[in-house]
Amino acid sequence: MKSVDVITLGCSKNLVDSETLITLFESNGYHCTHDSDHPQGDIVVINTCGFIQDAKEESIETILQFAQAKEEGKIKKLFVMGCLSQRYRKELEAEIPQVDKYYGKFDYKQLLKDLKESNKLSGCGCRHVTTPKHYAYIKISEGCNRHCAYCAIPLITGRHVSRPESEILEEVRQLVKSGTTEFQIIAQELTYYGVDIDGKQHIADLIEKMADIPGVQWIRLHYAYPAHFPWDLLRVIREKDNVCKYLDIALQHISDNMLSRMERHVTKAETYALVERMREEVPGIHLRTTLMVGFPGETEEDFAELMEFVKWAKFERMGAFAYSEEEGTPSACKYEDDIPQDVKEARLSRLMRLQQGISTEVQARKVGTVMKVVIDRIEGDYYVGRSQYCSPEVDPEVLIPVSSVKDSALQIGAYYDMLITDSDEFDVYARLNQ
Repeated sequence: MKSVDVITLGCSKNLVDSETLITLFESNGYHCTHDSDHPQGDIVVINTCGFIQDAKEESIETILQFAQAKEEGKIKKLFVMGCLSQRYRKELEAEIPQVDKYYGKFDYKQLLKDLKESNKLSGCGCRHVTTPKHYAYIKISEGCNRHCAYCAIPLITGRHVSRPESEILEEVRQLVKSGTTEFQIIAQELTYYGVDIDGKQHIADLIEKMADIPGVQWIRLHYAYPAHFPWDLLRVIREKDNVCKYLDIALQHISDNMLSRMERHVTKAETYALVERMREEVPGIHLRTTLMVGFPGETEEDFAELMEFVKWAKFERMGAFAYSEEEGTPSACKYEDDIPQDVKEARLSRLMRLQQGISTEVQARKVGTVMKVVIDRIEGDYYVGRSQYCSPEVDPEVLIPVSSVKDSALQIGAYYDMLITDSDEFDVYARLNQ
C-alpha cells in the first residue's frame, strides 16, 4: 500500500487541515501516519507554521531534516504546505529546492491531483481525527479581519471567511456517529463568525444548534475577541449544560497606551467591564487568556498596569509571550522594537510567577468538589482526565491514581463523576465519587 507521513507543526487549526488531507489520502488508497517519531512513508507532507519567529525556525528545521532524508533516499517525495509556505513560497522554493512542491494554506488539496489521484472523499466523508477518538477540533472559519498591529495572520490567511452553518453541523453529526463526544470550536476569531455572510454575528446561534445535536457531551470555545463581543453567547454558555463554562479570549494587554498601539480597538475600561460581565452572567466560568509583554513602547507603568489587571482578574488559565517583530505587520512598519530582550524576558517571568500563584489558588478551591471528568489516557500510575474547565494539551489536567480504582478499569473517552481530593499549582487529583 502507498504510504504517507503527515507532520503537523503549529496550532490546532493546522491540525484540522492535516486531518482533512489525511482523509483525502486514505480515500485514495494510501496508508497514513501522523506525527510519527520515525516516519517511514514513501511521501512526507509537512504542514508548517509561520506565526512567530520560533515557529518559523522550527518549520524550516523540519523541512531541512526531511530534505536531507530525501537526498539520502529514505523518502521518495517531500511536500510542504501551511502558513510558512503560504507566506514565503518563492523564498522557500529558491532556498530548499529538494522539496517536490510547496503548497499554501488553501491549495493543499491540489496535492492529490498532482499525484494523479482524485481529491474527492469516498465513504461517509468523516474527517480522519488524529486526536483521541472522543474529542475533535472543529474549525468554523478561516482568516481574520481584525488586523492587530503585531499579527501576521491576516497577511497569511487573508480576510475572514465563515464556513456554512449547515456544513459545520453536519461535520459534528458525522463525528458523533464515529464516537466523538467533545468538540473544541476553533477559529482565528470566533466572535466574527457570520459577519462576512450577512453583517451579523451568528456564533451564539451556531453553538446553540450544535449543543442540540444528540450525543454532543461538551463544546468548548477558543479564540474570542474582546471588541464588539456578542453578549448572547454568554446566555448560551450559561443555559446549555453541554457548552463548557469556559472561554478562551486573548486580551493581550490592559493599558490604553498598549491597546492603542496594538490596534486592539478596545479600551482598559471596556476590558475590565467585559471580564466583570462574563463572570456575572456565567457564574463559575473559567477564562483563558493570552497576554503580551515587550510590545514597542511598553513602559514600566504599562507593565505595572498589566500586573494589577492580572491580580484583579485572577484568570483561571493564562499564557503569555514576549513580543517578536514580524515583517510586514503594522507594528514592524511603524515602531522600533525598542524593548531589550532581557527586559522582555524579565517582565514575562514576573507575569508568569504571578499567574502561578493565582493558578495554585484556583486549583485549591476545587478540592472537595465533584466534577464530571473525561478520561484521556493512562500515564504511569495515573489515569489522566479533564473537566469542562480543561482544554486538551494547553490546560491543567485531572489525575486519578490507578490504584484508587478497585472494581474495574476506567475507560478512555468515558465520563465519570470525580471527587477532587488534592491540588498543586496546575493539576488536581481525584478519585471516583462513590
